[in-house]
Amino acid sequence: MKVSTTARYAGTAVALAGAAAIGLAAIAHAQTPPPLKIGVMEGFSGVYGDLTAGEVEAMQMAVEDVGGKVLGRSIEILSADHQTKPDVGASIARRWYDVDGVKMITGLGTSSVALAVRKIAQEKGLIDINTGAASADLTGPACSETGAHWVYDTYALAHVTGEAMVKAGGDSWYFLTADYAFGHALERDVTAVVKDAGGKVLGSVRHPLSTQDFSSFLLQAQASKAKVIGLANAGQDTINSIKQAGEFGITKGGQKLAGLLVFATDVQSLTLPVAQGLVLTEAFYWDLNDETRAWTKRYRAKKDKLPSMLTVGVYSSTLHYLKAVQAAGTDDAKAVMAKMREMPVNDVMTKNGKLREDGRLVRDMYLFEVKSPAESKGKDDIYKLVATVPGDKAYRPMAEGKCPFVK
Repeated sequence: MKVSTTARYAGTAVALAGAAAIGLAAIAHAQTPPPLKIGVMEGFSGVYGDLTAGEVEAMQMAVEDVGGKVLGRSIEILSADHQTKPDVGASIARRWYDVDGVKMITGLGTSSVALAVRKIAQEKGLIDINTGAASADLTGPACSETGAHWVYDTYALAHVTGEAMVKAGGDSWYFLTADYAFGHALERDVTAVVKDAGGKVLGSVRHPLSTQDFSSFLLQAQASKAKVIGLANAGQDTINSIKQAGEFGITKGGQKLAGLLVFATDVQSLTLPVAQGLVLTEAFYWDLNDETRAWTKRYRAKKDKLPSMLTVGVYSSTLHYLKAVQAAGTDDAKAVMAKMREMPVNDVMTKNGKLREDGRLVRDMYLFEVKSPAESKGKDDIYKLVATVPGDKAYRPMAEGKCPFVK
């Protein structure tokens, strides 16, 4: 079959146009920067599941607040449940950093998991920002040049709640302690506070994480005759401890319970008749001011529950990280961390916060007392503010932390 010269030219023109279009598409694709990947890893199930619900939504809010992009790059969120297991958390972190290209991981509740992930992040030279675990060792022996500890730690919990209880006359203590890194660190730090104030620790008993029956542990604490029973646990373990202590008549007998890590969501689970009078430390409360109320309203449009300080911690850490990436002009971990330390932290939870060299975010902490049913104006009206403790008073001085790279 003969093809006319005109047809040949037309076919050539079409082919050239197609090749040009493919080439332009390839160039455009090559010029489109890859997304910046960030991850939130938590114990989304199990003993801490109620506390961590909503953290993905909080991270989404931080992304929205920087306009959905940094350095012209879209932002992609990954999330995973470490099931409160250190080996699972370490495996997820390794895959995220090595395979998925994640540049920052936040959340990381459960100290044993956080310490395992910290080792992986140090090995990779990448960023982990801990918002959920409490062990102050994360800015001490386990500190990292690319790691941060954002919301609270065992030192601050011990000094804010512990000191308040001792000053109120609670000079003899007995501990119910969750038997893993967090509980041990919290008992250690509160013990130091009690002894420094001239008080005594009469003993302690350690319980398995996520146990259902606290009867034998509570009976030992009751038999100690200590004025204060310190609950060095968290989440559902704290809720069960307090409920079962009520069933044994421990507080009616004159002993006080010190909830050393209690969240607003815990108080709502307990209800005010059970929790009233409990003194506790928080980094955030929804009803502090107009800004906290507005943020909470926006959050509840995404997740209709009261935010815990863990939820807001993920928002705060993510927002500061993204601002630092923009300011640094790169996602290089050391450059970003340098900017995070240089820039003051200002958001709904933290005002003029300072990220120290050892990774500790220094910010105000709040001492609250749970309201009685008669004092409350509604189901979310649960706290009255007792004291605002400045960050330099709440957190351990950097020189005492024994962080290896801090001179």
